[in-house]
Amino acid sequence: MPEPTHILLVEDHAFTRDGLRATLNLESDLQVVAEARSGEEALEILVQHRVDLAVVDIGLPGMDGIATAREIKRRWPTVRIVMLTAHDLREEVFASLASGADAYCLKSASPELLLLAIRAAAAGSAYLDPQVAHHVLGGVRMPEARSPLTRRELEVLKLIADGLPNKEIAEQLGISVSTVKLHVQDILVKLQAADRTQAAVKALRAGLL
Repeated sequence: MPEPTHILLVEDHAFTRDGLRATLNLESDLQVVAEARSGEEALEILVQHRVDLAVVDIGLPGMDGIATAREIKRRWPTVRIVMLTAHDLREEVFASLASGADAYCLKSASPELLLLAIRAAAAGSAYLDPQVAHHVLGGVRMPEARSPLTRRELEVLKLIADGLPNKEIAEQLGISVSTVKLHVQDILVKLQAADRTQAAVKALRAGLL
């Protein structure tokens, strides 16, 4: 049986921390091995513990979650980071992704979505909470001169961010499902992304959105 993903919780509220620990430790493939109440404490713990993934609250006291994520990635680049926040502010999303966070999840998300975010990040993929993706990407336009994507590919990417499957994207754009699939493949190749969510995240990080 493979070793579980070793997780560090970085959260200053004990109640939230207890809930996260209880949820994650119910899963056989996940294990909370350490907890920190601040970014500074998290950095001290990482010196002493082997951690695969850190769940970081964006609103930490002192060194905030964005600064903490940036420092973790600088010193331990293989540690995956799931940013946890109560807000879906576009500015926070951009700052989090720029800091190197691999996933962005709302505290109001269901346990299933949180686990999805953690497992996606642990597997090397990117994850953006669907509510955040809709809020941030829904009305965005890529400047075509700076974008590697065509206008149609941009339209497809926006609908992907809205959570639409290929069939509904085809209906919205008046094209066939097979054409949508070709556009998705081209988007992934051009953005060198492993999946749809990673394509959206990469576009954000590259400043294309």
